[in-house]
Amino acid sequence: MQVVRYTRGTAPAWGIKSGETIHALAGVENGEPMLSDWTNPSFRDRIERAVTEGSLPQVPTDSVSLLAPIATPGTIICAGLNYRDHAAEQDEELPEQPMLFSKANSAVTNPNDPIVHPGGDEQVDYEVELAVVMGRRASAIEPDEVYDHVAGYTVLNDVSGRTAQFEDGQFFRGKSYDTFAPLGPTLVVDDIDPNALDVELRVNGEIKQSSNTEQFVFDVGELVSYISQSLTLQPGDIISTGTPGGVGIFREPVDCLDPGDSCAATIEGIGTLSNPVIGK
Repeated sequence: MQVVRYTRGTAPAWGIKSGETIHALAGVENGEPMLSDWTNPSFRDRIERAVTEGSLPQVPTDSVSLLAPIATPGTIICAGLNYRDHAAEQDEELPEQPMLFSKANSAVTNPNDPIVHPGGDEQVDYEVELAVVMGRRASAIEPDEVYDHVAGYTVLNDVSGRTAQFEDGQFFRGKSYDTFAPLGPTLVVDDIDPNALDVELRVNGEIKQSSNTEQFVFDVGELVSYISQSLTLQPGDIISTGTPGGVGIFREPVDCLDPGDSCAATIEGIGTLSNPVIGK
C-alpha cells in the first residue's frame, strides 16, 4: 500500500493512494493511524480490506497536493558509499562498516516543491536514495529484527552542496541547506524487499543514475541494526541508505544542477519524486 500525506488547502491529511484515487484515512475507526500502526500486519490487512471494499472516503489525486510523508523527522541518518557502483566511480574501497552522517531535518521539502540553489560557487548535486522510516523504537536490535520496527519506505533525494562539503571536510552543512531533502511521494508500508528495488534519477528527462538496491554494501537490516547499536531510533526517524553511481560531481565533465533544471527520483513500487530547481 502507498500511504500519502496530502492537503486540499486545509490541514494535512493521510490517505492510501490507489491509482487516481486517495482513500482518506480520516474515515478509519479510532482516527488516523500512527506510524507504529504500520508495523502491525493485522492493521495493514484491515486498511487494505477497507480500501478494497471502498468503505473509506475517496478523494481524486488531481485535487490534492502531496506532502512529504514525514514533515519533521526526529533525525535523518545517511549512509555514505553504500552502493558498490558509487564506490567504484570514486575509485574507493568498499567500507568495512557503514559510513554515517546526518542531514538537518529542516531540509525536508515536499514532492513538486522547488529545490533552492544557494547560488555563488556552490555545486548542487542530486542523489536518489531509498529512505527507511522507523515505526517503532529500536535499540540494539539484530538485523532480522529490523523489519518489524520499520513503518515503511519512501524516496529521498539527498541533494548535496559539494562546495560546502569539500570545504568543510565533512558533510553536514553541504547536505543541510534548506530544501535539500525532498521526500516522498508515498510511504510504502507493505512487506516489500527493500534490498531488491530498481532506483533511477533523471535530470531534465535524461537518466543520470540507474541501479538496484541489490548493489547495497550493507542491506537495510544490517544498516539499521548497526545504527541501533549506538543510538536509539524513534518512530519517524529516517535512515537514508545511500546513493548509486552516476552523481554529477564525479562525471566528466562535472554535471551538477542549475536553476531551471528538474529532478525526478524514482524507486520501484514507491513512485517518482519530482522537484524543480530554482535560484535563491
